Amino acid sequence: MKKLFKFILNTIPRPILIRLSYVARPILAMLLKGTKFTDPIDGKSFKTFLPYGYGNQRNNVLSPSTLSLERHRLLWLYLQNETDFFTAIEKKKVLHFAPEQAFYKLFRNQKNIDYTTTDLLSPLADVKADICHLPFNDNEYDVILCNHVLEHIPDDTKAMQELYRVLKPGGMAILQIPQDLSRATTFSDDSIVDQKERAAIFGQYDHVRIYGRDYFDKLRSIGFKVIEEDYTSKIAPKLVTKYCLAKGEIIPVCFK
Repeated sequence: MKKLFKFILNTIPRPILIRLSYVARPILAMLLKGTKFTDPIDGKSFKTFLPYGYGNQRNNVLSPSTLSLERHRLLWLYLQNETDFFTAIEKKKVLHFAPEQAFYKLFRNQKNIDYTTTDLLSPLADVKADICHLPFNDNEYDVILCNHVLEHIPDDTKAMQELYRVLKPGGMAILQIPQDLSRATTFSDDSIVDQKERAAIFGQYDHVRIYGRDYFDKLRSIGFKVIEEDYTSKIAPKLVTKYCLAKGEIIPVCFK
């Protein structure tokens, strides 16, 4: 079944995969039901999670119930335990880029947020928009969630400037990216256009760079105050394993 799931993930276009997943999730959750691993987003437990990845597959990372990955579960725990995202009495305006299925319905039904989704292609997007040219007012949003988007954007400086522009003063943006913390500096090469070569070098066919540790300073150069949140170090090791988190992953928590 894992081989079949790997084939589906790597061959079916994302918009179609999103629609198919609504049918597949209940079946996968039932087949893999167990007690060893738990998805903190919905509290359901399984004997194993599913593999995921382009080229180099990561085993035991994709939740059968929410389709969350390590980064989604880590973000959920951070929002739940360290912020008032779920508990604020005053309604917050939230802008969510490339909305993930793991969060979409939960955030949409949350009464204390005014929730807007945006993306160029996603069927879950309320507003079809280019992250480098956003159709939103200055200082409009209390919270921005932008999870694994910037590595796809050729002009990430312009995208960061737009994110900063539409965030309210005092607002929080969580701008997660795939990051190689062993690299001091980010690597990019615009001459690499072949999809197979991109996948081999950048980890995915539609990525245009590999971010290094200098990512945080680039965000600071835009104007953000950045907290490099090593949140798995604040979680009990047994829960890091139980929730299938990526130990050492840094959450870039940014403020204006």
